[in-house]
Amino acid sequence: MKITVVIASLALFFASFLLFAYAFAVPDEFKAIMFFTGIMSIALSLAIPFHILGSRE
Repeated sequence: MKITVVIASLALFFASFLLFAYAFAVPDEFKAIMFFTGIMSIALSLAIPFHILGSRE
């Protein structure tokens, strides 16, 4: 269970880099949305392990 959470979190983290890169290749009306989605993806990829996995005991 924990390894799937880590893999999903890493996949989301690396996918957010693609969102940042493609933000400069899309038309102007979508640049801000794409960049903001990249920021939210990184925030979510860091929040998933902190909240789902919790602390070690």
